[in-house]
Amino acid sequence: MESNRCAEVGSGDGYPSAGQPHRAALILARGGSKGIPLKNIKNLAGVPLIAWVLRAALDSEVVDSVWVSTDHDEIERVAKVWGAKVHRRSPEVSKDSSSSLETIQEFIRLRPEVDIVCHIQATSPCLHPHHLREALQMITEQGYEYVFSVVRRHQFRWEEVDKKESKNPTPLNIDVAHRPRRQDWPGELYENGSFYFSTRKAWENGLKQLGKVAYYEMLPEYSVDIDVDIDWPVAEQRVLRFGYFGREENTAVRLFLCTVSGCLTNGQIYASVSGEDLVAINARDVAGIQMLQRENIEVILMSSVNVPLSRSLLEKVAQHAGCGLWFGKQLNGLEVEWLMKEKKLHWDEVAFMGSEPEDREILSQVGLNGVPCGSPVADLIAAKYMCQKPAGHGAVREFAEYILMLKKKSLLEVYQDRIDRANF
Repeated sequence: MESNRCAEVGSGDGYPSAGQPHRAALILARGGSKGIPLKNIKNLAGVPLIAWVLRAALDSEVVDSVWVSTDHDEIERVAKVWGAKVHRRSPEVSKDSSSSLETIQEFIRLRPEVDIVCHIQATSPCLHPHHLREALQMITEQGYEYVFSVVRRHQFRWEEVDKKESKNPTPLNIDVAHRPRRQDWPGELYENGSFYFSTRKAWENGLKQLGKVAYYEMLPEYSVDIDVDIDWPVAEQRVLRFGYFGREENTAVRLFLCTVSGCLTNGQIYASVSGEDLVAINARDVAGIQMLQRENIEVILMSSVNVPLSRSLLEKVAQHAGCGLWFGKQLNGLEVEWLMKEKKLHWDEVAFMGSEPEDREILSQVGLNGVPCGSPVADLIAAKYMCQKPAGHGAVREFAEYILMLKKKSLLEVYQDRIDRANF
């Protein structure tokens, strides 16, 4: 785990120790993003961008409430699905010219119970709970009034000059005649924009005349800030390796359950000339199932009598996919629990892919869940993975790849300390 590396950069009175302060995490998410439309809820590695920091805040266990300040209906819906409270900001602080400070000041005016505001940026998807815990302790236990996140960079800076003038640029932080090797130079600290924590009084005063101020240094692999669309693929690769996937991220999946209708198929039923019912399955999805099986993950397709597919047709589908079939009266948590007891498994060892509202019970209990793009249940539960592919068109393959990626990630964590951070 990353160590708490911090330093004092100011002096004065910190937060008073009397009583337990109410600590609120606040994520600002305006709907009118100019760079990327609705960037805050755009899917990044199968999860809405804002959900990465919401997950970290909710699991940090050091904040009393987690809020999203927004002016947009869809952002509000996503925030609530992921467990956050919503502050509906006023039009006065929803303009392009509105500052973060003005929005935070409006929030605390309407929330008199809040003593400390942990302002977290939605565009920092590699934030982990331990970052928030350690930074907040600097306020609650060490008496700092304002704490912000930084990252160490090894970048040589030069003065900007007008190209029309015949003037040489001046180096700002190096001696050109004695250029240091990267490993011999400690580098410089830059704000990385992940978070800004401060007391209520400091926010109310506009962050003027601050008392004790400190920075919290984050390692470079966790410092990701998405400003433009070109950052997206880079951030996606980074978050897949260094992002926080929840408390169950290191649990090994041993069983994958997937509903047939709405996941493996797109829900359409075709009728042949002879009157037989037919369904179509995607070869990529079958390949995804086989990928899991090669990694010793058992795959079982699931359906019930409530689905208008005959058992004989479902058996053909399972046979073609090369996996088992569970067919029962009702698909619910109790039935899956019986299945797990039979296989001597726990909930956190099971991955489940569902699409309908009735799948919500199982989705909320398994260690890992996924839903196809556009599925009805997506609006009801904070799925740990939201496929970009729709049902019947590669969604199962996509989720299978995600399961295997998590397995690989857990193995890679052994080598985290070998990262050459001086050249990151």
